[in-house]
Amino acid sequence: MMLRAVIRRAASKSSSPSLFGKSLQSSSRVAASSPSLLTGSETGTLLHRGTHAHSFHNLAFSGNSGFSRLASSGSSTMQRWVRPFSSESGDTVEAVVPHMGESITDGTLANFLKKPGERVEADEAIAQIETDKVTIDIGSPASGVIQEFLVKEGDTVEPGTKVAIISKSEAVSHSAPSQKVPETSEPKPSPPAEEKQKPKVESAPVADKPKAPSSPPPPKQSAKEPQLPPKERERRVPMTRLRKRVATRLKDSQNTFALLTTFNEVDMTNLMKLRSQYKDAFYEKHGVKLGLMSGFIKAAVSALQHQPVVNAVIDGDDIIYRDYVDISIAVGTSKGLVVPVIRGADQMNFAEIEKTINSLAKKANEGTISIDEMAGGSFTVSNGGVYGSLISTPIINPPQSAILGMHSIVSRPMVVGGSVVPRPMMYVALTYDHRLIDGREAVYFLRRVKDVVEDPQRLLLDI
Repeated sequence: MMLRAVIRRAASKSSSPSLFGKSLQSSSRVAASSPSLLTGSETGTLLHRGTHAHSFHNLAFSGNSGFSRLASSGSSTMQRWVRPFSSESGDTVEAVVPHMGESITDGTLANFLKKPGERVEADEAIAQIETDKVTIDIGSPASGVIQEFLVKEGDTVEPGTKVAIISKSEAVSHSAPSQKVPETSEPKPSPPAEEKQKPKVESAPVADKPKAPSSPPPPKQSAKEPQLPPKERERRVPMTRLRKRVATRLKDSQNTFALLTTFNEVDMTNLMKLRSQYKDAFYEKHGVKLGLMSGFIKAAVSALQHQPVVNAVIDGDDIIYRDYVDISIAVGTSKGLVVPVIRGADQMNFAEIEKTINSLAKKANEGTISIDEMAGGSFTVSNGGVYGSLISTPIINPPQSAILGMHSIVSRPMVVGGSVVPRPMMYVALTYDHRLIDGREAVYFLRRVKDVVEDPQRLLLDI
């Protein structure tokens, strides 16, 4: 009833524009002043996503006779305001670089996953961006066919950079890019014509200045100075952004911290026996395998609680003591080293730790891990034993103050109860910032790790 009253009131005042007509006229003026909001590919995007503008068009012209009469009564401004949304000219959408995180301002376009002319579905990855920390996929905003790429592999891109044009019409083929090729090739003859004129005018000065061509060689020689002489069976490839970042952070760690490493050895007999005894029941209940890593995470948590300074960090002239335990785990991938974080490790049990480790490691290897999952961390555990490392001196991951290194398990002869028996032994190493942590705290920390791993029952009794 209210809708009919509004229509009758609008019709009775045909000599003067109604409030509804004024609002439409004002909307048309806004639209005219901002054509980018109503035309082009963005209009097509609005139509595709079914925004309120599209809904309004359906309401005004589909089944409401009152609005239809109002539109047909000579409201040309309304027609101009609606037409862009109902037009099918906006057939293309643009794929842009997404937001990559607060601390990441740009990245390198590593590779394209699709080629021009190929069909893509909505949200399907068409390219990958490599940043200092992670690899990010660029998804297609809609289903369609890739017309062309606007950037090249190796280009530096920022959030919002247009990467590709995608046609939502399935009939689009390579003809679209081929039509653009002659357009780009046509304007090229004009510059050559100008360039041909320039040499004719400048031919005399070039002859007068023979030293001009001698200026380019110096920069070429200076560019080759830091490079090694070429040899057979060698190839030069640029470093990835992730590798550059890892190299910078590790070198900064060496230059900033007073690094010192202390060692100990752990008898793995009891922890391995515990794992062998309960692994089947553990898997049946929790759906995840019981590994040795969770035992060392629990041991590290206990050691950090006994030696809080190892969990602290220097910040200027202050020391920040953390009352939480977020443990980073070093994961080596084909693209480089990443360090995801187990948050609240002090509040987790064995099953929760194992599930978190498996999830983070899977994401790291697949390249789907996020920035937030690698941010922070108060202590790091690195297991070089999975690669067969016997002993090493790990490097601190800033802004932390210590890192625990695990190594391979080797059966060695040990004296137990006055007798020499074979035991599965592992060397463990703690690298720490000697500016903050004294040798006493470091040795006590590593000793606590050894005691808990060799006798896991200590965790139950909290001793």
